[in-house]
Amino acid sequence: MDISLSHVDYRYQANTPFERLAIQDVSIDIPSGTYLAIIGHTGSGKSTVLQHLNALLVPSEGTVAIGDKEIKAHQKNKDLRKVRQRVGIVFQFPEHQLFEETVEKDIIFGPMNFGVTEADAKKRARVALKQVGLAEEILEKSPFDLSGGQMRRVAIAGVLAMEPDVIVLDEPTAGLDPRGRKEIMDMFYQLHQERQLSTILVTHSMEDAARYADQIVIMQHGKVAKKGTPEEIFSSPGELVQMGLDVPEVVRFQLKLEEKWGMNFEQIYLSIEQLSSAFANKLKRGVRL
Repeated sequence: MDISLSHVDYRYQANTPFERLAIQDVSIDIPSGTYLAIIGHTGSGKSTVLQHLNALLVPSEGTVAIGDKEIKAHQKNKDLRKVRQRVGIVFQFPEHQLFEETVEKDIIFGPMNFGVTEADAKKRARVALKQVGLAEEILEKSPFDLSGGQMRRVAIAGVLAMEPDVIVLDEPTAGLDPRGRKEIMDMFYQLHQERQLSTILVTHSMEDAARYADQIVIMQHGKVAKKGTPEEIFSSPGELVQMGLDVPEVVRFQLKLEEKWGMNFEQIYLSIEQLSSAFANKLKRGVRL
């Protein structure tokens, strides 16, 4: 499902003394099947953009197109419930939203709220639980008897059980250790590929943006500062540093290699495997260190 934002502004507490312009003239195209990462400082407008992707917020100016549904400023927008069913959002610490007596009841709550029968919702729960790497045996357990990592996966299963066409991830690995973060991100990437989902990741992690995304958008002061492929975005590390952003660790390592050994690689590499291969090829060609 395609999503596009066209010249979108959003003002919090509009027409009050506390009015604040959060995003301005934001235009982003997200073709179906894209994995898009949105990066930027806290307060740059990332979360405000995110909430437009399933009509939690309606633009103050401009248009948001979600599939065949257009949501326009200054218009009464109907049937937004259907949009929200097709776009699932995994917020930070999703486990904090668990509330039912059992894992199964928690997972089936969303689908049943949108009219899915209990029998079908239970089938979806089993599929979603498998997708997040949990066994069916926990369906009758209380979610509050699970580990923190399991609780997070149950909450994610609740989103997947809605069978969305688009999944939006708002810092989904917040609070996890490096191993847990990689497991969750690999899981989402596998789902992205297997179900051909459109995936939008809002993150502070340059590593995750470089490793998983097809396209990256940088938000700064409520505007789109730059957009492109990971290779295009990270090929100008100095520009990112000027924006106060970091670059992936492998890019920093490549820059140190070039500085220390007087080498010049033909491109920026976004994985240590790619950089190692390029380095080995240079040695084979007789580049002296």
